[in-house]
Amino acid sequence: MTDVKTSIDEMVKSNDVVLFMKGTKSMPQCGFSSRVAGVLNYMGVEFTDVNVLADQDIRQGIKDYSDWPTIPQLYVKGEFVGGCDIITEMTLSGELDQLFEANAVAFDKDAAEKIRAANG
Repeated sequence: MTDVKTSIDEMVKSNDVVLFMKGTKSMPQCGFSSRVAGVLNYMGVEFTDVNVLADQDIRQGIKDYSDWPTIPQLYVKGEFVGGCDIITEMTLSGELDQLFEANAVAFDKDAAEKIRAANG
């Protein structure tokens, strides 16, 4: 399991934004993963997607790594941000914008505003 933890650690730390998800950003395979990937894609965020369905060790390993029981899991600049509910709340409150701004992650502010307007 150490190799998996090392592999996950490298992915999380070598990419600005990483989403561990079921499926891929272009073809999510669960509603929760689809929602988070959809938000990131819509906001124009460049992110690395890791399909946990393709590797059972990564699927369990990421849960152990973050001490978080569910997928998807979003990481920004090496820090665990949260899963679907947390990302949805942060998007609607503007906290996700602030997180991206604080970490110099490029995103489309207008798209973020449109999400909030559509869900407000």
